[in-house]
This record gives sequence, C-alpha cells and structure tokens, in this order.
Amino acid sequence: MNVALDPSSADRPPTTAASTPAPRNAKRFILAIAAVAAIGGALFGYDTGVVSGALPFMEDHFGLSSLGEGVITSALLIGAAFGSLAGGRMADTLGRKKALLWAGAVFIGGAVAVAVAPTVPVMVAARFVLGLAVGSASVITPLYLSEIAPPHIRGRLVSFNSLMIVSGQLLAYVVNAILARWEAWRWMLGLAALPAVALFVGMFFLPDTPRWYISKGRTDDAGHVLRRTLPADEVEAELGRIDQARALEADARRGAWQELRTPWIRRILLIGVGLAVVQQITGVNAVIYFAPKILESTGLGTNAAITATIAIGAISVVATAIGMSLIDRLGRRPMLMGGLAGMAVSLVALGAAFRLPHSTAVSVLVLALMVLYMAFMQATLNTGVWLLLAEMFPLKVRGLAMGTAVFVMWMVNFAVALLFPVLLDAVGAGVTFWLFAVACVLSFAFCKRWAPETKGMALEDLEHELRKAADRVTATKENSP
Repeated sequence: MNVALDPSSADRPPTTAASTPAPRNAKRFILAIAAVAAIGGALFGYDTGVVSGALPFMEDHFGLSSLGEGVITSALLIGAAFGSLAGGRMADTLGRKKALLWAGAVFIGGAVAVAVAPTVPVMVAARFVLGLAVGSASVITPLYLSEIAPPHIRGRLVSFNSLMIVSGQLLAYVVNAILARWEAWRWMLGLAALPAVALFVGMFFLPDTPRWYISKGRTDDAGHVLRRTLPADEVEAELGRIDQARALEADARRGAWQELRTPWIRRILLIGVGLAVVQQITGVNAVIYFAPKILESTGLGTNAAITATIAIGAISVVATAIGMSLIDRLGRRPMLMGGLAGMAVSLVALGAAFRLPHSTAVSVLVLALMVLYMAFMQATLNTGVWLLLAEMFPLKVRGLAMGTAVFVMWMVNFAVALLFPVLLDAVGAGVTFWLFAVACVLSFAFCKRWAPETKGMALEDLEHELRKAADRVTATKENSP
C-alpha cells in the first residue's frame, strides 16, 4: 500500500520519480486518504443519529417536555452552524489537514462530555461543543476530498463522505437498538469518542491538498501530491490550472468577505445557500432525529421503535451507494430534481397514513413510507447538495463560501429540530409531513431554475464556466428595460 506512514513526511510528501504512477497505487493512495478523512463524515452521522435512540430515555431521566427534547436535539445543531463557519475559515488559513485534526480533538472531548453530563444545562452545553466539531467536519471533509480527487472520480469520492455520514447514522441506530434493552443511553452517546480518536490519529499521516499548497505558494508540495494521484504527463497541466488561481487567492488573503460582494461570486453563493436550505426544509432530519418518536405515535413500543429505525439507516446506506454510482453518469441536476419528485410523493402518502387508525399494520406502513422517502433523499438530494457545495465555489473563497452555505444549512436544521416535536403536538404528524411535501415542490422549482451542472469538469474550468454564466445573467438584467 503506497501510503506514507511517517508523520514527519505526511505534510510534505517525499519526492518521487516523474514516472507515471501505477494506477493501482494511485487508487490505493486516494482510497486511503478518503477512508481516514471520511471518518469525519461517519462521526457527523453517528452524533446526529444517536440522539434518536437516547432521547426517549433522556426524556424520562431528565423529565423533558416536547420543547426540552427540541432544545437538547438542536443544541448540537447550533454548535454545528458556528462550527461550519469556523471550519471554513480554518480550512483556508491553517489548511484542510490541520482543520480536520482540530475537529477530531473536539469530537473526542465533546463525546466524553455528553456521555457524563449530569444535568440538562450541562448536556445542552456539551452537545453545543460537540456540534462545533460536527459542523467543522461537515465543511472540511468534502472540501478536502473534492480538492484531492482527480476530476473523473471527484463525484464518487466526495459522495463517499455522504456514504460515511449515513453509515455513521446506521451504526448509531444499531448501537441504540443493542443498548436500549439496558437503557444505556450514556454509552450510546459516549461511544462516538472511539472513531474520533481514529480520525485524529489518522490525519497525522495524510498530506494537505494540492490546491491549498498552491494557495500558500508551496508548488513543490502540490506536485508531490498530484504525482501520487495523476499520471505524470497530466501533473504539469493540473498545476497550471490551479496556479492560475494564485492571484485570486492573494486577493482573498486581503479580505475574503469583500470578495463575496463581487456580483458573480455573490450570485453563486446565494445559489449555494438556496441548495443548503432545500436540503433541510424537505424534512430529512426530522426523520433522522425523531424516527422512534414518530413510530411511537402510531402505537409502537419504545424498544420496537428504536429497533425499527435500523431499516431507515440501512436504506440510507444502500441509497447513498447507488447515488454515488450514478451521480457522475447522470449529472447533478437530474438527480436533484428526480429525487425531489419522489420525496414529495412519499411525503404525501406518509401524511395520509397518519390518518389511519393506529395498528401494527399502520406502523409497518409508516415505516415503509419513511424508508421510501429516505431512499429518494439519500440517493439524490443529500448526495447532490453536498457535492455541489464542495465543487461550485471559486478557489479564492471556497472555504469561506462553503462555510457560509453550511452555516445556513445548520441553522435551518436547528429550526426544524427545535420545532418538529412542537409541531407534532400542535397539528399532528399528517399535516407536518404534508408541509414537508410542499417544501419539496418549491425546492424542485428552485433546483430546476438555479442548480448548476458540474459533472466531469475540473474545478478551475468549472469556476471559469460559472463566472461566464453569472456574467451573462448580470448583463441580461442590465440590458433589460
């Protein structure tokens, strides 16, 4: 396995001959990087999914109301919102590698803190801290993977992070089901420290990305990494494409926030923010966080409801794997719009199912429709949005712009998590899921009008095309009467 295992050489890869690397070695190197970096995605998934199983026992232990459930659930999401902003800035200044090391350290501390929290205020504070790591990882991991991947596999490699997120959620559901019989909810929360240690240690052995090296004037280091991921005859051309952005990066160091005021960049940022909102208002995290509560409302017992959520986690993993295999062939836009249409139909049927009398058959029907909804969501919208956010922003503001979009994503996620239990009590599950279906229809219209297609393009070529497209829109508006 051609991967440097000496920490002292990881940040500056050793000089290699300029011969074309063996495809198998290049593939192994890329997969090794993806496997370690994407542990951040698995932690993201575990820490967001595990609360669904712990919450019913925390409700009894702390005497929580519906609003209290929302506060504990959403505390992590507020932390994640601010963590996404911090992660974007750290990724641009410290580097993608060091920023992921920071996230790993906070993951470890946060997981231990939530496991031992003695009171609700301490639990809320601990989940906020854990959220800082979740939010940072949600920005830095796809950014790292998108910049280190060759263009022809970038979609699949960045989508691998999405696969790790849902795999982490599945792991959380399985752990919840196993530990539920002993009501060991603190162990459910604390076990996240183990993969956090793996992320922290593993990142010591990996390089940073070629694009970050070049942004800091470290062209030799960028070339070393590229020679391990591309044939030698393609390295110089790739270095040239990336190097064209060095002047823009210098401008960014003088004030990245000012760069966001540039009309064409501001337009792309607004589209990215819109995609982030779309991913959240369509209801996915209401299902992830509160699946046992939803199933309990159909008459299912607590342990049975927690166990049943394994089906949601399993279909999420399978659907994400399918989405990964299709997204570089079908393209981003068709995946988004097809998925939103399927989600809307699933949510309408799910809302109708709650109008039926409670019974075991209705519980099974509700679970089946939730599984169908998650299949559409994870195969298309979740995979596509995270990939687009990692691809569509120009290099000079990529970390900051992605951090801003993901900040908005987490704030909308926070609002959904906080209000969903209250909304269930106020209007019932049926109306709530119909509202999510309406959001899917509106999101379909947004994606049809604004979502870019980025399939198969180098990031620098994509930046050029997006700039031309934005300039054409601006010129059209200026010339219109």
